[in-house]
Amino acid sequence: MRAVITLYDKAVALVSGRVPEGLALLLARLALAGVFWRSGRSKIVEGTWTAISDSTYYLFAEEYSNVPLPSDFAAVMATAAEHIFPVLLVLGLFTRGAALGLLGMTMVIQIFVYPEAWWPVHSLWAALCLMLIVRGGELFSADALIAGRRQS
Repeated sequence: MRAVITLYDKAVALVSGRVPEGLALLLARLALAGVFWRSGRSKIVEGTWTAISDSTYYLFAEEYSNVPLPSDFAAVMATAAEHIFPVLLVLGLFTRGAALGLLGMTMVIQIFVYPEAWWPVHSLWAALCLMLIVRGGELFSADALIAGRRQS
């Protein structure tokens, strides 16, 4: 039994290091960024980088009408956020702030748009956001480079 406990302790020490944690947080950043980036790209006129489609404005006016913001404003803000925050997450730049912004978006979507989607979709997004808010970008992030320079 003691050998099993020792083996377990070694395995925990191995996966608890900075590199495994940094890799796990990198994967969390990429997964969350991918979800919101794809959503943001679906709101843009094909072949452009910034032109919001008429169907997006319609969607916010009709299907997302419970959001307590003017629909045109909400469409622009959501589209911008779904492009800016994912890029920040991929870079690991202002990770905590980007994750907080996406958590806010997730909660707006949950409360006002798709309240039936907590399990399994929004709960996973919220968990990823919260993990990144608590831990930050860690080792493989621009945040870590900036923090290292500040300490030097």
